[in-house]
Amino acid sequence: MAAGYAELLRTRHAARLLVGTLIGRLPNGTAAIAIVLFTRAEGGSYSLAGALAAAYGVANAVGQPLLGRAVDLYGQPRVQLPAALVSALGMVWLAVAGTGSAVAAYAAVVVAGLFTPPLEGGLRALWPSVLGGKEERVHAAYAMDAVAQEVMFTVGPLLVTLFVALWSPAGALVALNAVGVLGALSVVVSEPSRRWRSEPREAHWLGALRSRGLLALLGAFFFVGTALGSITVAGVAYADDHGGQAVYGWLMAALGLGALVGGVAYGARQWTGAPERRLRVLVVLLAVCYLPLMLVPGPVAMTALSALAGVFLAPAIACAFIVVDRHAPVGTVTEAFSWLVTFFGVGAAMGTAFAGPAVELGGTAAGFGVASAAGAAALLVLTVTQRVLATPGRSRAVAGSADGVSGGAAEGSSGVGSGVSSAG
Repeated sequence: MAAGYAELLRTRHAARLLVGTLIGRLPNGTAAIAIVLFTRAEGGSYSLAGALAAAYGVANAVGQPLLGRAVDLYGQPRVQLPAALVSALGMVWLAVAGTGSAVAAYAAVVVAGLFTPPLEGGLRALWPSVLGGKEERVHAAYAMDAVAQEVMFTVGPLLVTLFVALWSPAGALVALNAVGVLGALSVVVSEPSRRWRSEPREAHWLGALRSRGLLALLGAFFFVGTALGSITVAGVAYADDHGGQAVYGWLMAALGLGALVGGVAYGARQWTGAPERRLRVLVVLLAVCYLPLMLVPGPVAMTALSALAGVFLAPAIACAFIVVDRHAPVGTVTEAFSWLVTFFGVGAAMGTAFAGPAVELGGTAAGFGVASAAGAAALLVLTVTQRVLATPGRSRAVAGSADGVSGGAAEGSSGVGSGVSSAG
C-alpha cells in the first residue's frame, strides 16, 4: 500500500502539489486553536475566543464555494494566490491590532476565513491531468489525499504550540500564515496549476447545487461532520472525568490514527462497483463504530474505541470525492468540492453545539450519543436518496482535455471523473 502511494508521488509534479497544498492549508487547519490561544494571551475571555473562532469558521464556510466557483471560472493562479494573501493579511491584522477592539478582531477573522483559498479542491481538480487520467491512479490519489488530510490535522496543532513556545501566540499567527502563502505560491506557479482550465459550464445561479445527487451527498456529510464535532466536545467531558487533558490528547490522537490506518488500507486496493453503493457501506460501518463510544469505559479501552471510530472516516471521505465528481455539473468541480467542505464544517459546528447540552443533560455517554445519532442520520440520508445518487449527473471517463490539462476529466463506462475540490 505504501509502495502504491510512493509510486504516485514519483509522478512528475505530484509530490510538489500535495506538499504545497498541505502547507498552504496549514493556516486553515490550525486557525481555531491559534485564534483561541491568541485571544487568551491578549486577556480575552473564553467566550470571546470561541466566538472569534466560530466567526472564522462561518466566514470560511461562506467563502469556500464562492472562491471555488471563481477558480472554475478564472483558473487557479488568479484566485488562489490573491485569496491566500488577503487571508494572511486578515490574520496579521488580528495579530497586530489584538482583541482590544472586538469589532476589529471580528473583522480580521472574517476576512481571514472568507478568503481562505480552496487549495484542497484545486488539488483534486489537478489529479487527473497530473496522473495521466488513469482511473485507478486518480482513485488512489483521492485516498492519499484523505490520509494526508489526517496527517495535517494531527501535526497542525502541534506546530501551533511549537510556534507559540518559540515566539508568542501573535508570532504563531503571523508565521503560520506566512508559511501558508508560500505553500499556495508553490502550487499556483506549478505548470499543472497554471495550465489547468475547467470544462465549459452552463450559466446557472445555483452553480453546482443544481445537482440533486450532490445535494443528497452534502446532506449526508453534514451529519458526518456533526458526528465528528460532537466527539470533540464529548471527548473533553470524558477527559475531565478520567485524568484531564492528557487523556483527551490520547483520544483525539487515536481517532486520527484510526483514520490514517483506514485511509491507507482503503487506498491499497482497487475497488469495483458503483462508488455510491460503496459509500453507503462505509457510512454504515462508520455509524456502527460510533456506537461503542457510548459505553465510556476506562481510558485504555476508550482510546482503542476512538481508534476504531476513526477507521472508516478517511475511506468514506475518499469515496465521497469520487461521488462528488460524478454528480457535479460540468465545469463546477472545484465549487462542488468546496460545498462539501462547507457542509462538513457547518455540520461539525452544529455537533459541538448539540454535544454541550447533551453532556450537561445526560452525561458523557449522551454526548457520544449525538455522534451515534448523527451517523445514523447520515446513513438515512444516503438510503432515502439512493435512487437520486444512482444516476450520476454526467457520464465521463477519467481523462484530461486534449492538451492534458483540463480539470474536467471525464467519467464514462470505466468509472470516475476528474477535477475535485476542497474538503478541509
